[in-house]
This record gives sequence, C-alpha cells and structure tokens, in this order.
Amino acid sequence: MAIKGHVHSLESFGTVDGPGIRLVVFLQGCPMRCQYCHNPDTWQPGLGTEMTTDEILAQYQRNASFYKRGGITVTGGEPLLQIEFVLELFTKAKKSGIHTCVDTSGITFRPDDDAVKARFDALRAVTDLFLLDIKQVEPEAHKALTGHRNDNILAFARYLAENRQPVWIRHVVVPGITDKEEGWKALGLLLAKLPNVQALEVLPYHTMGVAKYEKLGLSYPLEGVPALDKKTAVHARQVILAARHQALQK
Repeated sequence: MAIKGHVHSLESFGTVDGPGIRLVVFLQGCPMRCQYCHNPDTWQPGLGTEMTTDEILAQYQRNASFYKRGGITVTGGEPLLQIEFVLELFTKAKKSGIHTCVDTSGITFRPDDDAVKARFDALRAVTDLFLLDIKQVEPEAHKALTGHRNDNILAFARYLAENRQPVWIRHVVVPGITDKEEGWKALGLLLAKLPNVQALEVLPYHTMGVAKYEKLGLSYPLEGVPALDKKTAVHARQVILAARHQALQK
C-alpha cells in the first residue's frame, strides 16, 4: 500500500528553500512551538491533504522544465515527523535524477536509538542537502524559545558533520531574544566544528504570521516585537562568520 503523507500545502516555484527554483512541499505537524513561528497552522499532525509520493512527483513533472537547476524541498511544520513519507518520496526522486532537500529543525533525531538512526541513515542516502535551523545554541535558551532543549538538534548537526552531509544553516534574529552578539559568537564557534556546512542564512524576524494567529484564535507570543531590519541580520551574519573564522585559526 502506498504511503500517504499529510500535506499542508505545495509551493510550485519556491526560490528560498534550497538552490534554484523548487517544488516546496509543506508537511503537516510540528512538536516545537517557536515563539516566532509564522506557520501555526502546520503544528497539528494528521491534518492537511493526504497525498501519495507519486502525486507529488506528478506535480513536479508538470513544471519540470522550470526545475532544471532546482529540485524538491520538503519542509513543514517539521517534515521528519513523517520521515517514512519523505524517505519514499526522495528515493523515487533520486531515481529520476531530482535534487532533494529537507528543511528541518532536527528535533526528531535520537542519537541513542538505533532504529531512528537507521531511518536517518536511509534518508541521508537519498538527500542531497539539509537545511538545518539552529535557533539557539544554549540549551535552556532554546527551550525558552521553542519549548524544547536542543540536545537532539546539536547531536543531529554533529551526525551530519560526521557523515559529511552537505548542510546550509539557518538562524533567525529576533529582537530581544536572539539579537545578542554573545549568542551569535556561540553559533560561530559551533559552525567551526561543522566542516560540512556550505552556507549560512541569517534571517530577520518578521511579523507576517500575526494574522494567522488571529485567524486561529491563538495569542501571538511576540506581540509588540517589531520586525528586524535587514541591516542587523547582515551584521549578525558577519559576527557569526568572524567568530567561526577566529575559532578555526586556533
């Protein structure tokens, strides 16, 4: 029987979730509650549209000419809550020569669970690129921001590095939360230990998700926090990379 995934939505011409123009698949379900999340409608597992991997690949093929330098990105929510679905999709995609990318927080990784690691090993074999969100480096600060410590996430980052898996790191700068140079430097020190990281995206916090919270009848956790200016995000990236460079020189 074909695996069916719970799909929140599809973006046919994504340009910010991996290289080139991509079909972006947003999967339903996420265990984290990041205070700045702009997709609260993806949190609840089991909702959305049920789709097979063949249906998604058919969607890809309809616009394949636009994806020559792109591919498929699976995101969420947290896409690896549905790892079996992603594994089947990417296995088929690779047989067709399609570039595969997963955008994940790494929260579902379990370094001490052999069965979980086996599924991640299988996923690695058919994934060309991981986009890994590092929200906070310090575990308790991460818990305050997301509701979870980041032990599994940092273990996942090390796991990808040990296996030389190409990774792009993403980090969101939020006024009053992740806008301190101390935190940026800590991220730079972490990146110095991850030689597989190919790119760093530092994203400014925005308020475009506020309307979704209102529609869902939810209180917005960062009510009154202004959007971050791009200049600060650029500065943050410079500090992170400088800290990484300095650590590598020692």
